[in-house]
Amino acid sequence: MMRIRLFKITCFALIWSMTMNSCKEEVLPKPKAQLRLEYPSPTYTPINTDCPYAFDASDETKVKLNDKCWVNIDYAKLKASINMTYRPVDNNLKELFLEAEKLTFNHTIKADGISSIPYANKEHKVYGSIFEVSGNAASPIQFHVTDSSSHFITGAVYFNVQPNYDSIKPAINYLQKDIIRMIESLQWKN
Repeated sequence: MMRIRLFKITCFALIWSMTMNSCKEEVLPKPKAQLRLEYPSPTYTPINTDCPYAFDASDETKVKLNDKCWVNIDYAKLKASINMTYRPVDNNLKELFLEAEKLTFNHTIKADGISSIPYANKEHKVYGSIFEVSGNAASPIQFHVTDSSSHFITGAVYFNVQPNYDSIKPAINYLQKDIIRMIESLQWKN
């Protein structure tokens, strides 16, 4: 009798223990995920200044110009900016190109790759390239444009956050479209 009772108690304890342990949630690691960021469709306004060029900029930005005709286009919502430097061409076009390429290829230390998109608009005499620097580089997009005789502009995108290419890639794509619009709308003044 005692054995039967001990057997029942042991079985009950075993079943109760299994039931209690099986009710716990299984802990699984969460998969890595990125934020799905959506940006408003941009609208553009012509930026016409006393500088020797004009272009369109997104209405989502604040455009600041200094006395050298250098431009800082601030994207507060993206925590990013586009810095543009204007230089007149004075028989130094080769040096300006080399300097622009040097600035781009200085990022090869952190870059996984650098791709180039050439641009040419013969009607408006705007020629240049856009460079996308993939990887955790400080400036993921750089560009330069010129009319090949009088004007030269270099530009670079900077984020006010530590670079993490995968996380900021949607913002890079958004800014690249704005840069393309800026270059397509660029007009030189004589």
